[in-house]
Amino acid sequence: MKSTETYSKNYQKLKKIADTMRQTEELDIDQLVTLVSEATKAYKNCQTRIDAVEKALGLKKEDV
Repeated sequence: MKSTETYSKNYQKLKKIADTMRQTEELDIDQLVTLVSEATKAYKNCQTRIDAVEKALGLKKEDV
């Protein structure tokens, strides 16, 4: 998975989405679907970066 966005940018996106969801009294279902989709993509990008760093540091074993 190739991403041009940084970990920091994706993390900030996750925080913004969480804040939006907390502060909104009633989310429209279409808005909720969009927010969850964006959050999922941002989370996966963050997890990919974390996995790469752990692998580079020898903290994560490769699948054999």
